Amino acid sequence: AIAMVAALFGGVAGAFLVSRGDGAGASLPTAPVGSIARPKGSIADIAARSLPSVVTIKVTGPTAEGTGSGFVVRKDGYILTNNHVVAVAAATGKITVLFLDGRSVDATVVGRDESYDLAVIRVGLRNLPVLTLGESAAVVVGDPVIAMGAPLGLDSSVTSGIVSALNRPVTAGGATDSTASFINAIQTDAAINPGNSGGPLLDMAGRVIGVNSAIARVSSSQNPVGGQSGSIGVGFAIPSDQARKTAEQLIATGTATHPVIGIMIDTTYQGDGVKIADAPQNGSAPITKGGPADKAGLRA
Repeated sequence: AIAMVAALFGGVAGAFLVSRGDGAGASLPTAPVGSIARPKGSIADIAARSLPSVVTIKVTGPTAEGTGSGFVVRKDGYILTNNHVVAVAAATGKITVLFLDGRSVDATVVGRDESYDLAVIRVGLRNLPVLTLGESAAVVVGDPVIAMGAPLGLDSSVTSGIVSALNRPVTAGGATDSTASFINAIQTDAAINPGNSGGPLLDMAGRVIGVNSAIARVSSSQNPVGGQSGSIGVGFAIPSDQARKTAEQLIATGTATHPVIGIMIDTTYQGDGVKIADAPQNGSAPITKGGPADKAGLRA
């Protein structure tokens, strides 16, 4: 009986303790109101100034649809992105550009370069905020960088990291065997994911030093459980010096030119330098007939 009374009393007291109070003293302390301004040159400052120039690109084609990124390079509506972002809708399809302020505008393709995986599109707007193309030749390993774009469709996303390496030989995204070129890419550990393609890689002055284009993925042999589909800290960007040349050509003529040797490389060769393939690769001859290498006397 004593135990039952004690339990009953404990329950009543517990109920009383839980239910008591009129809200007095329930408020939690708050931080004092401060300025939202950030120091000049900080990531937040650069993001605030640069994001209005970064766009999300949505494409719908006959066979597929997708989302990528881009950025304004001229205030009269020219936008630079990756070729593989807009390729599916280049001939027959729809390209829609979304701006930070909520505007949604249809775009047309000005020119595409499959070899270097770059494209220029245009919207019918004027006085757009522009990102400045910097000099990628001045970039060194260890420089801090900022990546912007729409990873996985999440527009206006910002990540940061450093330049991990330079002159990485990366095959342009979406290129076929006959048009594939190796780009001397900038490697970065700033998080780049599907959808970031075509977005800018900025230095700490807010200048574009690369166009985000590709990410490394863990192969099934390295990870039997399943390959990583997102960022593993190894992303690649097309250097701005190359992007500038190609973009200017695309805007001027709709096409771009680039140096060609006319050889197929033996990718299994492990020695110094480069070895020309001994036999046709994927249906292409080791030496392009009539090409520079052929005229110079190079042989398989």
